[in-house]
Amino acid sequence: MNNTSEQRIDEDNYYLECEKPWVYWLLIFVAGWYGAYTFLLRGGVFCNAQTANVVLLAMAIGEKQWSRAAYLIIPITAYFAGAFFSEYLGKSVKKFHLLRWDTILVVIEVLVIIALGMLPESAPDQICQIALNFICSMQFNTFRQVKGIPAATTFVTNHIRQVGSSAAKYYRHHDSQSAEKIKVHGLLILFFLSGGIAGTICGEVFSYRSIWGTAIVLIIIFIRLAYADLSYEREMLPKVPHGH
Repeated sequence: MNNTSEQRIDEDNYYLECEKPWVYWLLIFVAGWYGAYTFLLRGGVFCNAQTANVVLLAMAIGEKQWSRAAYLIIPITAYFAGAFFSEYLGKSVKKFHLLRWDTILVVIEVLVIIALGMLPESAPDQICQIALNFICSMQFNTFRQVKGIPAATTFVTNHIRQVGSSAAKYYRHHDSQSAEKIKVHGLLILFFLSGGIAGTICGEVFSYRSIWGTAIVLIIIFIRLAYADLSYEREMLPKVPHGH
């Protein structure tokens, strides 16, 4: 087997930096912080997913509350737009061969968070809600697998299911794959919980500016991903992360 073939096999089996567990731990920590922030300070809602909004939309339509139905369409549309633009831009930025879309998305998120933290207390809560819906959707659509295991970085419903399912399989078969899934999904739940705790504590101390704490975490992610893109993964920029 020649060197080219060996290199191709290595690249096919190589997990990019943006697929490493530490990235998912920090991103889902930030998502937990977002949830605490919007619930405590920006309207008493969660902006990480849209299931509740769709249920509320159905109820509003059923009760003929047309103005409320129209209002609920806004965050759902923002989430849709986030998925659309992340998919479109993710394919487009590859042409420039500078940074991966995953890396660029993180710096976009930093800029959005800085802007949201500058909003006055009197600003409509919907501004923050829609912005976080948009970036959470982009993040959910971009970061899909952690070392080959499907995972979300914005909510934990599936992680809880996976822990339960994998625990049952491990109890019956004692296989290493189930044990690994329990570890991966369990840690993501713990980091999400930790982010919610941190967001709650900082929200009580720093109020509306507390969301800037997530920017610090995101900047750490950006620096490490950018370093990977510009150095040891430079030749692998065209490689598509697993799950896409």
